[in-house]
Amino acid sequence: MFADPVKNLKAFGLRETDIVADLGAGTGFYSVAAGAMVPRGRVYAVEVVRDFLATVKNKARDARLNNVEILCGDIEKINGTKLGDGIVDAVIASNILFQVEDKKGFIGETKRILKPGGKILLIDWSDSSSILGPNSATVIAKIKARAMFEEKGFVWQRDINAGAHHYGMILVKNNEK
Repeated sequence: MFADPVKNLKAFGLRETDIVADLGAGTGFYSVAAGAMVPRGRVYAVEVVRDFLATVKNKARDARLNNVEILCGDIEKINGTKLGDGIVDAVIASNILFQVEDKKGFIGETKRILKPGGKILLIDWSDSSSILGPNSATVIAKIKARAMFEEKGFVWQRDINAGAHHYGMILVKNNEK
């Protein structure tokens, strides 16, 4: 792992009562770390690969976290996460933007589930090589990622240091519904 979930989530500033969605949760590094940081909140680990969901469930159980809920969902489609409109305080999107085919759908679903003023921690690959990271053709430059979210009504709050091969930024859903 090249990005440290605990360090990145501390920079994100989760509160102990936050409702969090980890979109494209993978094997749960961020879901489990977030679950420990929001003991009076909830984390929805949303993933389409069922084997990964079992891994997240086991990691949460081993960490004695009862606030991590596993959801099989499509993060690229409106209503694909199966979460309600405007119920989430914070979204984690780590190493997923480069993978999603329908980026507009993904951003739209993120916006739909976030409360007004809710925020997203966007972490993705800043570079690639033949042995590290995704195919260089799929890497989304930081400036392009920021522009895609701003085009959909998000406001850039700040960048975070997400590691040697990643960029990180926090964006906020504007206060419109």
